[in-house]
Amino acid sequence: MTMKKTVCVVTGTRAEWGLLRGVVKKMEQSEILRPSVVVTGAHLSDAFGHTVAEVEADEAPIDARIDILKFGTGSALSTAKTVAYTLDRFVDYFSQARPDAVLVLGDRYEIFAVGQAAALLEIPLIHISGGDVTHGAADDYFRHCLTKMASLHFPACEEYARRVIRMGEDPATVENVGGLGDENLRNMKLLSRADLEKSIDFSLEQPYALVTYHPETAGGASPVGQFDELLHALENVPLHVIFTKANADAGGADINRRIDEICALHPQRYKAFTSLGVLRYLSAMKYCAAVIGNSSSGVVETPTLGVPAVNIGRRQEGRILCPNVICCEADAASIRAAVEKALTPEFAQLAKTTVSPYNGGETSLRMVRGMECFLTGPRCGKPKIFYDGE
Repeated sequence: MTMKKTVCVVTGTRAEWGLLRGVVKKMEQSEILRPSVVVTGAHLSDAFGHTVAEVEADEAPIDARIDILKFGTGSALSTAKTVAYTLDRFVDYFSQARPDAVLVLGDRYEIFAVGQAAALLEIPLIHISGGDVTHGAADDYFRHCLTKMASLHFPACEEYARRVIRMGEDPATVENVGGLGDENLRNMKLLSRADLEKSIDFSLEQPYALVTYHPETAGGASPVGQFDELLHALENVPLHVIFTKANADAGGADINRRIDEICALHPQRYKAFTSLGVLRYLSAMKYCAAVIGNSSSGVVETPTLGVPAVNIGRRQEGRILCPNVICCEADAASIRAAVEKALTPEFAQLAKTTVSPYNGGETSLRMVRGMECFLTGPRCGKPKIFYDGE
């Protein structure tokens, strides 16, 4: 019997694992591939919810836990040091484990370092969600760097696939498979409103917003200053709020402290979670009056459910925006106006008619089939050649 090809799947955040989990499950059913999960980054931090527990609860085949946040997350300097440290840790790990390929998703700084380690050790890198553009975050260039290091690409829609090819990637290595978040929403059995309410111990009788706000890591804006503008706007709208806390970017910890403060002052109206987990998060999205903030889920996943979304600031600027998304500046007056528009019956009805551009059918299975063909085909292990187009 031919030995299975080991694909190392690296995950560093709760949101990332919520997308990767389906791919890992499909890989476990493959006769050709063997997934090996490495957990790192915010997953291993108590400050960010120790969400490795979610990976464990999914019974994922965890091979290693690699702690990288020894320098904290409070500044650009700590991010730079974390990238260097992550590169060193993963060079050690990959040189010992020698997987046949490394699978990564997205655009974060720790994943950028993981991609470097794989590329430097000549281990094929497979990249999910290349071709996106987010002008308001340093993630933008991390994502594009990963594209240039990767040998196989799974962008989430046709426009992003064309962009990857324009970056010099051979069309034969680029497959538009759709978005994993869209697939989750189409296939996952979400909680009832009553079960969700019981699970989070928070009344959902009143209309509520699902709010996630991450620091803008490009452009020099004050994360806490922008978040305070959001809080001022929320004071004057008739909504309860479920917060999911900010990520491990510089400024995220400061935002999370402000969330804890406001929830302590108004526990009947505000409730915060470091991580809801994918099932509760998507269930909360289904029943909310609006998704508010600057998370990618607000612009990528809400179209599938037809839920109104208010996208604040520049963090997601450049992504495809569907008609259910209202963009606004990061000041209280603009945010309040956008939320009030999102809550109108006319806009709620418009949101329901939105068609997601991220529906790729059986996205996870298509990725697995693509990896099987690549890892058993003649292209695997060959040097990349810049594609100049027709």
